[in-house]
Amino acid sequence: MKILVTGATGKVGRAFLTAFLDDDRYASAKVVALCHNRGLDAGDRVEVVSGSLSDPQAVAHAMDGVTHVLHMAAVKESPDLVIDVAIKGMFLLLEAARQSSTLKQFVLISGDCTVGHIFKEYSAPINEVSPRKAYSGCYALTKVLEEVMIEQYQIQYGLNGTVLRAPWIMEKDDFKYALSFGEEQFGGPAWSDLIGADKAMRLARGDFVPLMRDRTGASLKRNFVHVDDLVMALMAVLDHAGAMQELFNIAMDEPVDYAQVAEYLARTRDMEAVEIPTPFHSNWLDNTKARHALGWRPQVDFEEMIERAWAYERSPSDPRKIWYPG
Repeated sequence: MKILVTGATGKVGRAFLTAFLDDDRYASAKVVALCHNRGLDAGDRVEVVSGSLSDPQAVAHAMDGVTHVLHMAAVKESPDLVIDVAIKGMFLLLEAARQSSTLKQFVLISGDCTVGHIFKEYSAPINEVSPRKAYSGCYALTKVLEEVMIEQYQIQYGLNGTVLRAPWIMEKDDFKYALSFGEEQFGGPAWSDLIGADKAMRLARGDFVPLMRDRTGASLKRNFVHVDDLVMALMAVLDHAGAMQELFNIAMDEPVDYAQVAEYLARTRDMEAVEIPTPFHSNWLDNTKARHALGWRPQVDFEEMIERAWAYERSPSDPRKIWYPG
């Protein structure tokens, strides 16, 4: 096996490489990492190719002799990069894959931005045949286009593609800072947009937890997945016959309920809930298909995610650095 990994320096990429290289099943496997802005240390089993996804020569070099592709690289809200990197890059990878004599599987990591996250309403749990409803912005648009592109390559050329659609991915102390009212807040929504900058600043000085309400007034339910569970799903789909040309939602068994989070943090850490009305929708990303077809089970529920986030202690060599806001 020779697997090309794009986005290898991100949170999912690094976690996957650790799990993959430590797995005895892949002791003889090689990894090619196509890196552009951030570097990665090469090794006996890891080859680093420097270049952009928009560069046909770099992609061709990286794809040489590859049996599997794991495509995770993405650009966020960067309109100047979207076409060249996200769309052209995906096209170049797919073209190289369909013409390859060695390729066995192409795995794409997508996101729940393709189904609107908390910005679009669904009357039932969101499964793999629910309509795509991207929220505003170029990032969500690129993810919809990527899903459609790999789907069409499967139809047109018989490509063995697998898509894992993940919601907001948590690692280390991410969840703690996703709930923070301070300047170190990770991801959105920006509290200043909902409650004003002055109130957010006051709350940041105390032990408060946001209890967001959806547009119906019920506590907001929002989808998450821990990086460890996503990596388990990635390992599960490699060469899995049931993953051929399939799309899977990879999420926690239930969405995170902000009322339950607030109650748990009040009980375990004496934090006080702050009610925040929002225009958002509560949605449920249904993972039934992945559990049934892959035998995959998420291990981290919201309580475990809280405990891991609050227990995590960063060393000086592991500063909190957010490459993308969410």
